Amino acid sequence: MIGKKNILIGFMMICLFVSPIAIAPASATDWPMFQLNTNHTGYMDEASDFNPDSWIFQTAGILTSPAISDKIIYFGSTKGLFSALNLDDGTKVWDYKAEGNITAAPVVVGDNVYFGSGDSYLYALNKKTGDDVWKYKTGNSIETTPAIDNGIIYFGSDDQRLYALNTNDSTMKWEFQTANAVRSSPTVFNDTVYFGSDDGKIYAVGINNGTKAWEFDTGSAVRSSPAINNTTLYMGTDNGNFYAMNTGDGSVLWTYNLNDSVKSSALLNSNDNSLFVGSDNGNVTALDMRDGKLKWSVNTGNVESTPALMGDNIVVTSTSGTVYVLNKFSGKEEWSFMPGYYLFNSPLSSPAIYGDDIISGDANGNMYALDFTRKSGPVTPYVYYIAAIVVVIIGALVAFRVLRKRRKGEE
Repeated sequence: MIGKKNILIGFMMICLFVSPIAIAPASATDWPMFQLNTNHTGYMDEASDFNPDSWIFQTAGILTSPAISDKIIYFGSTKGLFSALNLDDGTKVWDYKAEGNITAAPVVVGDNVYFGSGDSYLYALNKKTGDDVWKYKTGNSIETTPAIDNGIIYFGSDDQRLYALNTNDSTMKWEFQTANAVRSSPTVFNDTVYFGSDDGKIYAVGINNGTKAWEFDTGSAVRSSPAINNTTLYMGTDNGNFYAMNTGDGSVLWTYNLNDSVKSSALLNSNDNSLFVGSDNGNVTALDMRDGKLKWSVNTGNVESTPALMGDNIVVTSTSGTVYVLNKFSGKEEWSFMPGYYLFNSPLSSPAIYGDDIISGDANGNMYALDFTRKSGPVTPYVYYIAAIVVVIIGALVAFRVLRKRRKGEE
């Protein structure tokens, strides 16, 4: 009987989607800024005890990678809402309303959390209460994650400038003018701040007075953020070229063409001389940090996010709406999580790692905490949408069969 069979299948699908989520212990440490630190290496060497839980928090669209400090997670949304949540269970601690979209990750240093907004302001809030500490207005939207070093905060703006402000009172130390919007988040290393601009150049600027040390013309917009290991800077461009450069003079050590725009920043794993980077052609690629030789490349869907390291695996998210955990040596998929179940997928932010927890948000406004130990995630609202669709389909099939029988009876 078609009706009974379809009803049974639908019931089994609903049970599968709403099955309980497993929980397991893990270890962790803070992730206070984009890619963990000012060098944007994307991995941590220390750990502290933490018992993770899988949860989901719903807000406006999320495009920012989160920051984590003292078991509080901080992130912004496309409607200007900046939120602080308990990492243990995803409950809200406080939120703050800015007047523009928040599209770049915050940074937490000391007692404050800092972030930029589409309303042209850079905000400093008390990380415990969400109260205003100060805000600084630029000439256009801020789409970069700030970098903080020795009490100075560095950030770019669409007004074509890189700013250096004192974190205690927002007084300007200096500003540096480029020829187009600065959407590449800066990196600080050896008394120099490195960043890219939509004018196609990579810049090195001295932190003391904002004097240019060198510039390199890539010929295309530079929106990825630099990652640095030892004295080598790694960075991609919109024309698909990925560069390894000497931080001292900007000379090119090697290049690799990824065949499409690179907005993802590189994850560096110096222990294995490996770097991992995504591109708009849908691939996550592993290169040798020393000479740029290909190690492996795996298609996961358009990758504009930046990978993060978790033990022997890397975590990467795609604009197709999937979190992937890949073996860092081979690229083999160890686990994946698709909260939208194909029908309701949306782009995911760059992940943050806390022990065995993976934290990432999607453009539909959901922030997820996933437990890699048990390879589990929270039950998303899309489960119930799909269950409703299944019920409607089954009802339609049953109604069609009943109607068909009636018509045959009338004949």
